[in-house]
Amino acid sequence: MELKTIVLTKGKEKSLERKHPWLFSGAINRIISDSGEAPFNGELIEIVDSKNNFLATGHFSDATIAVRIISFKQEKINQAFWTNKVQMAYNVRESLGLTNNPSTNIYRLMHAEGDGLPGLVIDYYNGTAIIQAHSIGIYNAIDEISKALQNVYGEDLIAIYNKSAESLAKQTSEEVENGYIYQNGDSNLVGLENDNQFNLDWINGQKTGFFLDQRENRKLIAEYSKGKKVLNTFCYSGGFSVYALKAGAKEVHSVDSSQKAIDLVDENIKLNGLKKHKSFTSDTLDYLKENKIDYDVIILDPPAYAKNQKAKHNAIQGYKRLNLMALKQIKPGGILFTFSCSQAVNRKLFYDTIVAAAIEAGRNIRVLNHLSQPADHPVNIYHPEGEYLKGLVLHVE
Repeated sequence: MELKTIVLTKGKEKSLERKHPWLFSGAINRIISDSGEAPFNGELIEIVDSKNNFLATGHFSDATIAVRIISFKQEKINQAFWTNKVQMAYNVRESLGLTNNPSTNIYRLMHAEGDGLPGLVIDYYNGTAIIQAHSIGIYNAIDEISKALQNVYGEDLIAIYNKSAESLAKQTSEEVENGYIYQNGDSNLVGLENDNQFNLDWINGQKTGFFLDQRENRKLIAEYSKGKKVLNTFCYSGGFSVYALKAGAKEVHSVDSSQKAIDLVDENIKLNGLKKHKSFTSDTLDYLKENKIDYDVIILDPPAYAKNQKAKHNAIQGYKRLNLMALKQIKPGGILFTFSCSQAVNRKLFYDTIVAAAIEAGRNIRVLNHLSQPADHPVNIYHPEGEYLKGLVLHVE
């Protein structure tokens, strides 16, 4: 079947020639369709320049981002295409030592633009693959993606769970349901990360059930925690808390406004046979105001304060207020781990915000580490927007 064709306005092809994976609606001159019908959301469509030279193939959307590119080659988008994409992503994780790793059996397999498939996230949890489609086009190809996973993992794949309902809720009026789309046995509900055990709940948990993007930063926190009193805020499942306690922290306090999160923390602490831990169901700002305790290490890992550019100003104020409180309270010689996962707040803006908080706190501060997302959350070099997680490790006198 012939694909409908988007013809670009002259001069608007430059971003695609530089391999940026998004086409914005303002670049479109016209759409050629044999049927005379406009493309529907999620439809595969070809893009050509004003001289009819092929540029890319992608999924159409009636939105500002009009096409998310899945191939810059003129090729058939069939089962072999999807299997090849999954295999290439797997090969990268294999080169990182994440596959067949006796110490770590949870990792991100497919990271959207970072792996050449905008709109597709796949996390691998000890034999179960969790798919999140962030575009209708990817959701329409979920059967092919499922088959590709089976082709690549073979007998090592126990189940595939589709968790796309939340991510697609605003994009379609059609009912999208979460659920298993492949099962070959009972899933393992406990995963290993650097020999630490964690309960996995992809059905009821946030995102795909666990925040894999802090793996290397959790490992780093262990290096700073021995003999220290640690506060882990916005703790969710308690990943930082487990690592700190395993490394010999004197005491760890975990804070989250969600009782479900606190219950999950307590389960993970018990699962790893750890003690010297207390958990608190509280808003982090309220906790910092009400508990003037000298902590040696404080971790600030809030949810995204800015979901889009419009929310950026308020997000900056939020980050400044949060970090100012922690900087004022932390013990002299203490270590602050501070993060932002807001894509709209770039690395320089986050850094400048922490500088503003430091100036107001009036304390001498050294930057010890610049932190980011791990290698299984790669950034496409042609898509710098993919660098969403940024963090700093600060020594506070």
